[in-house]
Amino acid sequence: MSHPVSDIPVHIIARIRSDFSTKFGIPRQSGLVDALRAEIVFEPAYRNPDALRGLEAFTHIWLIWQFSKAVRDTWSPTVRPPRLGGNERMGVFATRSPFRPNAIGLSCVRLEEIRRDPELGHVLVVAGADLMDGTPIFDIKPYIPYADSHPEASGGFAPDGGAVLTVDCPPELLALVPAEKREALLGVLARDPRPSYQHDPQRVYGMDFAGCNVKFSVDGRRLTVLSVTYER
Repeated sequence: MSHPVSDIPVHIIARIRSDFSTKFGIPRQSGLVDALRAEIVFEPAYRNPDALRGLEAFTHIWLIWQFSKAVRDTWSPTVRPPRLGGNERMGVFATRSPFRPNAIGLSCVRLEEIRRDPELGHVLVVAGADLMDGTPIFDIKPYIPYADSHPEASGGFAPDGGAVLTVDCPPELLALVPAEKREALLGVLARDPRPSYQHDPQRVYGMDFAGCNVKFSVDGRRLTVLSVTYER
């Protein structure tokens, strides 16, 4: 017998710890910036090591998670993808917009390590995540290459990861960023954090990353870092 939708339980099994305290700057898709590191910390009820038995044999995993900052009581059948300039409407199910009937995201990340923390239990260290710090995770599944990879697939209106910018970051500003975070920051900036329909070379953008506030401008295909403020 089917159950009413309101009776279908969904549990938060974990939350992610990432360097993004806000949505701005997060890569548009997972895997675009491999240098990004994040940790998946399980909720106390799910810190059973048996639940991870065998996961170390897989190099990549799927994360099923909630767009926790995009939860709404209503939904629209069409959205305006930034990729198309923010003006053209597409069907919500033809996009990866966070504004969906159910605010659920899907990301494939590389599993770097399963480490044992004395307080948090087993923590998953992953690379390439496109999730904001604290994002709730509903499920984790192994990525299976023969089933999940389709090189012949068409990418529709988003055939690739977008153009890569040249990043000009003065050494004295980059030195203000923790050494282990610098490669990831430069990778995030190179992927152009701006909304794709904004092209004002005079505009100054600010992005929070790994405890730093990074201000930058973009002229053509060159991004210039203007300042870095690091709260120690």
